[in-house]
Amino acid sequence: MPAADILTPDLLERLRRRAPEYDQRNAFFDEDLRELRDAGYLALFTPVEQGGSGLGIPEVVACQRLLASAAPATALAINMHLVWCGVAHLLSLRGDNSLSFVLEEAARGELFAFGISEPGNSAVLFDSFTAAVPQGGGSYVFTGRKIFTSLSPAWTRLGIFGKDSTDPAEPSLVFGFADRSTAGISALDDWDTMGMRASQSRTTLLQDALIPADRMVRHTPVGPHADPFVFGIFSLFETLLSAVYTGIGERAVELAAEAAAGRTSQDVPASQDPHTRWRIADAAIRMDGVLLQLEAVARDLEEGADHGSFWFPRLSGLKLRATDTVRSVVETAMKTAGGRSYFRGQELERLYRDVLAGMFHPSSEDSAHNSMANALLGPVQDR
Repeated sequence: MPAADILTPDLLERLRRRAPEYDQRNAFFDEDLRELRDAGYLALFTPVEQGGSGLGIPEVVACQRLLASAAPATALAINMHLVWCGVAHLLSLRGDNSLSFVLEEAARGELFAFGISEPGNSAVLFDSFTAAVPQGGGSYVFTGRKIFTSLSPAWTRLGIFGKDSTDPAEPSLVFGFADRSTAGISALDDWDTMGMRASQSRTTLLQDALIPADRMVRHTPVGPHADPFVFGIFSLFETLLSAVYTGIGERAVELAAEAAAGRTSQDVPASQDPHTRWRIADAAIRMDGVLLQLEAVARDLEEGADHGSFWFPRLSGLKLRATDTVRSVVETAMKTAGGRSYFRGQELERLYRDVLAGMFHPSSEDSAHNSMANALLGPVQDR
């Protein structure tokens, strides 16, 4: 199913029209969410026989590019729901249906949020500062602090993880899903940022939040490992995140071309100026490179390509290239549009603030380079 069949021109126009209003008010995208839910967008990955669209990773990537071209903050927040659905989809392709309930509940309108990031935790998925204490029978209580929890005002399911240190010599990481009604979960009203404001990615506090055994989904070791569940989280996060920023870059190129056609100097359109033409062409060429890599990675994930030890650097490299390239492309578009793009209320001004958020998502620049160095050269040896 083509992305344009789900995100129709009329729907995209409404999303684009509301984006600056959400940004100005620092408000959550309630109306966008309602329309996207009604359009079946939460169930893109859910099989058709379960009430979804039955899309694969490449098709969902195309949807997220299109959504981000209209409403970047909405796309970024919805991304976190789609990551969990994408993990369930990817595992099912490998014969693991442990997250099938995620796809089923998404088709019923449940909204999944991503409670993973923690302040100061550079190990991300390989360690946690959140305490997970077993309660018997497989249930756990979680106490800790999660940051950048997109969809904070509206999520109905929160995927979280923490560390079970019952055996200090061999601690483990445990993953589960909490309902919105779970006691001990609260959110701070602390999201007042430069950009991506409508995502409302607030801090989440966990205080003895109980997740029952039937909602616990994984136990993994502390430290680097190749568990398919963790690989699924990392791969879908990096790929869908890159799709969002690619959509922003594609929109910036469109706006640059429109600006060039509308600006004149001595009655000559800027679109006829050789320097302007080169600048816009260069931006489009850079976006072509990002798009080709994004589509290749999405296809390889869907088809189960074996990149061995290069999978992690390939994914982190995609995220780094996408966010860095798109940031420079938005800058190019602003230069093309001229000083008016610096004024509040201009779409490019908002896109510039939104795209800066790409620097703060994992994987970081240092992490991406370290991952590639380890794949090429092996880990640094202790002396």
